Amino acid sequence: MKNIFEVRPNYIPQIGVMGSASGRLMRNEETVERAREVGRQIAKHGCTLVNGACPGLPDEAAKGATELGGKTLGISPAISVCSHLKKYKSPIEHYDSFLFTGMGLMMRDIINIRSCNAVIILPGGTGTLNEFTVAYDEGKPIGVLTGQDGIADHIKDVLKFCHRPVTDRMVFSDDPEELVEKLIKVMREAEVGCILDDYLLGEDGEVAKIEKALGNPDYQK
Repeated sequence: MKNIFEVRPNYIPQIGVMGSASGRLMRNEETVERAREVGRQIAKHGCTLVNGACPGLPDEAAKGATELGGKTLGISPAISVCSHLKKYKSPIEHYDSFLFTGMGLMMRDIINIRSCNAVIILPGGTGTLNEFTVAYDEGKPIGVLTGQDGIADHIKDVLKFCHRPVTDRMVFSDDPEELVEKLIKVMREAEVGCILDDYLLGEDGEVAKIEKALGNPDYQK
């Protein structure tokens, strides 16, 4: 089985949107508008937008999706709507449904990413970088919105420092429409694993490929 689209051609894809929750990036009107346009494009292509249900650029993307009648799912760090509103001071206006994980901000990220068929990285900081690395190591198709600063503009440098390749599951663009279209194409063609970590581990896993390419003498099958 290649992926879910092979067995369910009419399956509605879920595209995750990760990015800055606060700070200077949120004060840039162009960056906020690009995030909203990403949401509009996800809705335009009939996909469900998934995010961490917190304030910031991903919430702006959810706002953009709802403008066009798109569906949204918030993966909340809170255990209930009460905690979501009072403890995390997070929005509810732009969401059709929630998953209240009760797992806190960092652990919630893993559920967030695993709920998606593909992930878009908006401008952000260390939290967004964490979401990117989880998505990358789990082999998710990834779209990176460039040209708006933050970690999104340095993803290739991060991978270079880590001796990791820019894979064929990754697309980059400063244009939200082009980015979403490219990502959907990759998402529908990407083969998914059947076992946790099998994208990374084993003789044919990405780690083995990288070690062989680097000529690591300590690498053992």
